[in-house]
Amino acid sequence: MNAAYPTLETRFRRIALLAEAAGVLHWDMAAIMPEGGSAARGEQLAEIKAVVHGLKTEPDTGDLIADAEARAGDLDEWQQANLREIRHQWIKATAVPEALVARLSLACSTCETAWRHARAEADFARIKPMLQDVLDLTREVGQAKAEATGLSLYDALLDDYEPGGRSADIDVVFGELETFLPGFIAEALDAQARRPEILMPQGPFPVEKQKELGEHLMAALGFDFHHGRLDVSLHPFCGGIPEDVRITTRYDEADFTSGLMGVLHETGHALYERGLPEQWRRQPVGEALGMSIHESQSLLVEMQVCRSRTFIQWAAPIMREAFAGQGPAWDAENLYRLYTRVTPDFIRVDADEVTYPAHVILRYRLERKLLDGDMKLDELPTAWNDGMNALLGITPPSDREGCLQDLHWYDGAWGYFPTYTLGAMTAAQLYAAARDADADIEPAIGRGDFAPLMSWLGQNIHGNARLMHAPELLTRATGRPLDPKVFEAHLRERYLG
Repeated sequence: MNAAYPTLETRFRRIALLAEAAGVLHWDMAAIMPEGGSAARGEQLAEIKAVVHGLKTEPDTGDLIADAEARAGDLDEWQQANLREIRHQWIKATAVPEALVARLSLACSTCETAWRHARAEADFARIKPMLQDVLDLTREVGQAKAEATGLSLYDALLDDYEPGGRSADIDVVFGELETFLPGFIAEALDAQARRPEILMPQGPFPVEKQKELGEHLMAALGFDFHHGRLDVSLHPFCGGIPEDVRITTRYDEADFTSGLMGVLHETGHALYERGLPEQWRRQPVGEALGMSIHESQSLLVEMQVCRSRTFIQWAAPIMREAFAGQGPAWDAENLYRLYTRVTPDFIRVDADEVTYPAHVILRYRLERKLLDGDMKLDELPTAWNDGMNALLGITPPSDREGCLQDLHWYDGAWGYFPTYTLGAMTAAQLYAAARDADADIEPAIGRGDFAPLMSWLGQNIHGNARLMHAPELLTRATGRPLDPKVFEAHLRERYLG
């Protein structure tokens, strides 16, 4: 019998429980915690992360892993994959001192709280010293992980969000997109200009009505309110745990469209979390498979499905009834064109599907330069504005619409951004494969029935968790590795067809 393996499962279950507690505390901090609690919350999160780190790096963990690997033949496929994930976590954890883990966590909590004020006041100078602390500590952590794994500093950080992901592969994919996008954006704008004028439904749209509409569509998609809830935060996100999924959005009473799509995007994340295999809960193999797959699930729901003509034709009467809307602005075809309107804009989370990759490419370039020391934080606002102008032909009027708009860097998420566009491409490929596999998926969506799609995703994505790496998972589900051409074909069909 493999005696070491059950000991590891017990230890990592405890680690998962503590990480879950930290996740709920983080949601509370972002959604409802009074500002005066921020310092105490920062200490709480730092202490939990330090305890988790200590559990991962207990002196006997390495020996237990080696003993379990020596008897790996006693383990089934899932157990072997779990052991693989345990070793991967252990290697990275032992590379970083516990004190450094706690320092970075505290710096991130402090910086995130300050970011809320700096963003509101468009004052990058105010937060720069705190962001510098986060960047310096992130570099230190990244370098330690790089030395332990044999990766570059950036790839060591990327691996935390995209296991096995490498910047060299991203460079190839993003290089193709950079070649494709400028000409396509121009074509899409020309095609749009030849169509009838898009009408904007007139508000106001009360927040409570927007929330009711969002919850109606969430339930239709399969969100279980017995195991989750919808709230408000400055930056939309999905948090909590699979049994208690917390999603947030933000509302604009003059425009319901953005807040609603934020809800549907985060619902895609939530459905993935809820669909992870229950029998492997609180084990590394039972966790979501990196952020490109996670983003593929949110973008498949939001972009592939909920911005499709099929979905809008079904949902338009529901939207109209929610706000007692009247007139041609509420016609399904107008709402479809509204939700697929191409308009270069400053804000990433409000960006259309066509220009969105440019936002991600910009952030990817900038974070690599900052981490590699090729750019100083003092240069970030100008470099951001120059990059927006080069990629989309627009310049943010202030840092609020520029380098302060996203939470990620201020909260310590460096190496995360490329997963958004990797996820968009993955979503297009998965949705195409799903429709090929089950011809009823799209007609069912037209009837407001999402069960066929969710069944396919459950079998091919959600239920596999981390049993295999992302490239293998995608190849098994779609018959091919990640192919930017599938995403490009989707864009051509939707915006030029």
